[in-house]
Amino acid sequence: MPRPRSTYTAEFKLAAVKMMTEQKRAVAAAARRLDVGEDLLREWRKAFLARGADAFPGHGNPIPAEEELRRLRAEVTRLKAERDLLKKAAAYFASPPT
Repeated sequence: MPRPRSTYTAEFKLAAVKMMTEQKRAVAAAARRLDVGEDLLREWRKAFLARGADAFPGHGNPIPAEEELRRLRAEVTRLKAERDLLKKAAAYFASPPT
């Protein structure tokens, strides 16, 4: 049975990455010690090496590119709904009354 989904703080993620990089622990050993999946630790390490301490912005502080992407996706959804409504209205008014 799969484990329930967990959320981890940025401090926890940084400590886990430092355990692997500074203390030279193996990913498997760190995963067992922290009770976290190995693949998840590898992803955290990859993100840390790519972006440093800014790799884990948290829920309240998304990076600007992610915030813009979220805003644009919401706008696309809204525009599609408006378009569909206008299509239905045009079809209704274009059909002859019965």
